[in-house]
Amino acid sequence: MRISGGKARGIALRALKVPELRPATEANRERLFSSLGQAVFNARVLDLFAGTGSYGLEALSRGAAEVTFVEKNRKIAKNLRENLSNVLKSAALKKEVATISQCDVLDFLKYYPHKPYDILFLDPPYVEIDALCDRLFSKIRNHRYVHQDSLLIHECPAGEFLIPEGWEKIRTLGKAAKGSPIFSFFKTTE
Repeated sequence: MRISGGKARGIALRALKVPELRPATEANRERLFSSLGQAVFNARVLDLFAGTGSYGLEALSRGAAEVTFVEKNRKIAKNLRENLSNVLKSAALKKEVATISQCDVLDFLKYYPHKPYDILFLDPPYVEIDALCDRLFSKIRNHRYVHQDSLLIHECPAGEFLIPEGWEKIRTLGKAAKGSPIFSFFKTTE
């Protein structure tokens, strides 16, 4: 698995082989970031359930101004720090452009400083999507992690996903094929 574009293109990302980790493939990230185009440049990015950090690291490589990663698992967060270090070095970026918060995503959204982001990646464990998503979308909006032009990108398995209250789905990327994720793009309605 490698960074697919930008200054750190080709840099390998290490992924631990643990059941709770489901890294985004290079092909899926390439497709997603191609659809985002210049929206990533100078953006403030929040990568929730970061895992290997592939979404946020791809954003940094492609010109994001700053990225905040949130990952609860200690071993996975350690691996993320190594991936971040490699990408920062390759892209000649200062370490201040990225922050890793090792905590539960719901705790982060409740207790950490509330500042709006331009792009948010939401990729919760698939087994927890139904139980978590309404609360996640609600906290993101109610605690002001988004502004009127923010784009929240939710990765989920193919299938039906209800649109949370206070949000509108503006587009979907991907097709309902076995094993391929769907990317839903949301904006807040308030």
